[in-house]
Order: sequence, then structure tokens, then C-alpha cells
Amino acid sequence: MTTPALPCSRDESITAWALAARGGDPEAVEHFIRALQRDVRRYVTYLGADPQAADDLTQDTFLRALGSLHRFEGRSSARTWLLSIARRTVVDSLRYAAARPRLSDTDDWQSAVERVQPQGLPGFDDGIVLADLLAALPDERREAFVLTQLLGLPYADVAQLSNCPVGTVRSRVNRARAALIERLRDAERPALVGAAA
Repeated sequence: MTTPALPCSRDESITAWALAARGGDPEAVEHFIRALQRDVRRYVTYLGADPQAADDLTQDTFLRALGSLHRFEGRSSARTWLLSIARRTVVDSLRYAAARPRLSDTDDWQSAVERVQPQGLPGFDDGIVLADLLAALPDERREAFVLTQLLGLPYADVAQLSNCPVGTVRSRVNRARAALIERLRDAERPALVGAAA
């Protein structure tokens, strides 16, 4: 099979690949996965409680999506459809983790994880700061902010994904942005006071 001529926008291209993949085009499957792998990984990383599980959650998302691709009809963008699957994958993972006994005897698991993380990578500290700032946001605001501002999803698609009105998504993003700015200002104040003294 040949991949159809691709439309102009990124979302239209991805949706076209998903529809071609549904028809059995292996090249379209590869294009579909490559186009969305980074977005799905970022999304599940910010939604999930365990950043170390992001690769597994990403893989689970694509396995679920490919298994149900035959039901995708293109009524929404394939990216929106896939991110809704990613959301359910994270929720299922959190439910499973809450139901199973804790295996680690490490009291401070976050410190243990940070000790094994590679240091000195470009942007590593900025990524930690952003993750910490986002983690402090309420779940709905964090999700709306990540989807619209980090992944670039249109507000209408996020509203569909979150099952709420577009105005609610806009409000959540604005409140998240305001909270992030305020937290950054609070973090800079001690540095400014120390420099003035």
C-alpha cells in the first residue's frame, strides 16, 4: 500500500497516517508512531506519578492504540484520540499501583531516583524546576497547561479530551500560568534579597 498524499497541517497529516495505518499500511504506522511518540511521552511523564515509568506508559499507550486503530474513524484528530488513550493508560497505571503492595523499603523514593539520574546534561536543572512547578499545580490545571502550552494541542481538542467546555480549558490554562509565574517570582525573591544585603 502507498501512503496517501498528506494534508498541510501536522494534525491532519497524523490523522491521515492513522487512517492509512488502520487500512494496513505499515509505513503509515511507523509515521504515526514517530510523529506522536514525543508528545505521548511528555504527556504521560507530566500526568504520571512515576517519571521512571514514562517509557512503559508510552509503549502501553501505543499498544492500546494500535490494537484499537481499526475503530478510529477520524472524527477527531488522531493526536487527540491517542492522548485520550494515554490519559486512560496513566489512570489505569495509577490505579494498579495503588492496589498493589509497596515493594521498596526506601522511605524517600524521590531522593533515590534523583541520585541515579544523570547530572550535567543541558537543561537537566531547568527540566527539574519545570517538573516541580507543574507538580504543584492541581491536576486539571496541569493537564490543560501541558496539553496546550507544552504539546501545542488546540484548546478545542483539549476540551474534547478533558470532557469540559473550551472556556474551562482556557480558565485552567490561565490559572496555571498565573500560578507558575507567582511561584517563579516567589523563588526569585530570596535571591534578590540576598543579593541586596
